Amino acid sequence: MFPLGTVLLPGTPLALHVFEPRYREMVRTCLDGDRSFGVVMIERGSEVGGGDVRSDVGTRAHLVEVAATPDGRYRLLAVGGERLRVLRWLDDDPHPWAEVEAWPDPPVADADAHRGALDEVTARLDRVRALQVDLGEPPAPVPATTDGGLTPEAATHRLAACLPVGPFDRQRLLASPDGASRLALAVRLLDDLTAELEARADLA
Repeated sequence: MFPLGTVLLPGTPLALHVFEPRYREMVRTCLDGDRSFGVVMIERGSEVGGGDVRSDVGTRAHLVEVAATPDGRYRLLAVGGERLRVLRWLDDDPHPWAEVEAWPDPPVADADAHRGALDEVTARLDRVRALQVDLGEPPAPVPATTDGGLTPEAATHRLAACLPVGPFDRQRLLASPDGASRLALAVRLLDDLTAELEARADLA
């Protein structure tokens, strides 16, 4: 396990510079195994030196690129895979370990309603992007198309990854029990952000 001050959503990339000895050992463990590790957000504390409070919902990361530096550090590129739920934390020996289980979204009961919810979030994100541009700010990223064979769960995570929100709201999106809840939360977050940006635009 790799507790971090950020949130990894399924399907999104993660670049890491690994310098702490215990996480260098973790990289070697991964390279000797299936090249994957769990990522959870640190809710309080620091990822350096232990003593942190960790989320119990995270994502499995799969190593894509690994480069070792002459002094023993690693530069990693990983991509988020399945969502995980931590069942029990084990001793950090020699690095963090946990018993986990996969936590996929339940099947979507109404595909048309799901598509409509995706479109609703996309429209709100477009409005936020337009306001950001009007204010001279870098706009949120444009979501990649949610067509082309993505599962409903993957589509909601891909869209959630584009929301310009902080790590705690991103963790709430990850920990939503299903796609409908995740998209409903995205609507609320974007509505709040829209109201804030519109107020700033009125003052400009």
